[in-house]
Amino acid sequence: MAAVSGHFPDGNDPPLRFQRAVDALRAATVRPEVELTPTRPPARLATYAYAVTGTVQQDGAELADGRLVLLHEPAGQGAWHGTFRLVTLVRADLEPEMAADPLLAEVGWSWLTGALQAHGAAYEAPSGTVSRCSSHYFGGLGARPVSTTVEIRASWTPREPEAGPDLLPHLAAWCDLLCASAGLPPATPGGGGGTGGEGPGGPGGGPVVPMPSRRGPRR
Repeated sequence: MAAVSGHFPDGNDPPLRFQRAVDALRAATVRPEVELTPTRPPARLATYAYAVTGTVQQDGAELADGRLVLLHEPAGQGAWHGTFRLVTLVRADLEPEMAADPLLAEVGWSWLTGALQAHGAAYEAPSGTVSRCSSHYFGGLGARPVSTTVEIRASWTPREPEAGPDLLPHLAAWCDLLCASAGLPPATPGGGGGTGGEGPGGPGGGPVVPMPSRRGPRR
């Protein structure tokens, strides 16, 4: 079970809809490869915010890490198309064959949209970037092989019924995003190959395409 750290204005109790959403995150059980840890969320992105960090570990090795932040503005924000927003940053080392894939950005984005679709997490207004960063070593470090990291930054708005958004499918999808970036298969039925397309969860949805399995721990 994950604890969730929060931010809200001095002297103000969080709105009930926000508190219910946070309580659901606190009570969530996630797939066993993912370890969630409370973290302090950004203080200036929204009036109310909660956050967790996640790491993917297998056989004692950390394969990927990330942060998920829940934002809430009771009056809403125009760009969000709602009063809640989820923001994430996910990072993982890449195997050489994946680092050289010209479709890496498209595949990386499909890890998010495909996971949201597979879990039935309805959402609006997705946006984000997929970046790769290569490190070349010189001098005393010259014997190290070139390493490449993928970084996924994304945000989306969960659709909100009157009682507030159901965030459990979004948290499960985010855990699948972490695991896909680590080279692990999705934990949901029907999470096979393929990218792109329009899914019921939102624009660009599609099945999750995992990376090739890791051969070693993150450096």
